[in-house]
Amino acid sequence: MNTPEELKYTKDHEWVRIEGDVLTIGITDFAQSELGDIVYVEVDTLDETLDAEEVFGTVEAVKTVSDLFLPIAGEIIEFNESLEDEPEKVNDDPYGDGWMIKLKCTDVADLDTLMSAQDYKALIGA
Repeated sequence: MNTPEELKYTKDHEWVRIEGDVLTIGITDFAQSELGDIVYVEVDTLDETLDAEEVFGTVEAVKTVSDLFLPIAGEIIEFNESLEDEPEKVNDDPYGDGWMIKLKCTDVADLDTLMSAQDYKALIGA
């Protein structure tokens, strides 16, 4: 499993890249491998401000549909629209072209609630 050290992680198997107060968010390599072939990504919360743990979208794989939970409160400012035509990017490159949303976080202090790569590896038993 690929778990980049420079990212932060959640118990819901999402990764967070921090660039000032803008966060790029996607699902982890572990999550995409557990889900299998991803066929659809839906995010209908663009331009909305949500609280942490609220559902911001769904990811649909051949066998299941999973909710996507916002790791940090904030406003969803961008959706990776290339996933509408190529949802398999989440499987092929979960930490690169397979990113899902960009979020302007409400309070950067909330970032302290995220897990390090080591903590996430312990969670998944890697």
